[in-house]
Amino acid sequence: MIQLTELALLGFAGYRATQLAVHDTILDPARDRVHRWHEDRPDSAAREFIVTLISCVYCMGWWISGAILAMYLVATGQFAGTPLLVHGIEWLAVAGGAVFINRIDDTLGRLA
Repeated sequence: MIQLTELALLGFAGYRATQLAVHDTILDPARDRVHRWHEDRPDSAAREFIVTLISCVYCMGWWISGAILAMYLVATGQFAGTPLLVHGIEWLAVAGGAVFINRIDDTLGRLA
């Protein structure tokens, strides 16, 4: 099981990676390409799902937080020997931390 400080750092990493994937201009060309691809067949459920995924901070953040956590656990040798339920709870904690930071960022952005 990982420590609270590690969870916090992973939450910050999840927040930043989610902002990169959903909002940052560096990925605008990739997102625009996916949107154009969706416009070719707007009735496609699979294409609608992908557009929703890349546009939603919560959806994308969940998967990005899971990937970051998995990479961290494997890289530090903490994945093996720990029940998957514990890793699932850690995933919830990392994703929750990332979303919490995102909500703070959104709130402060509206106040400015």
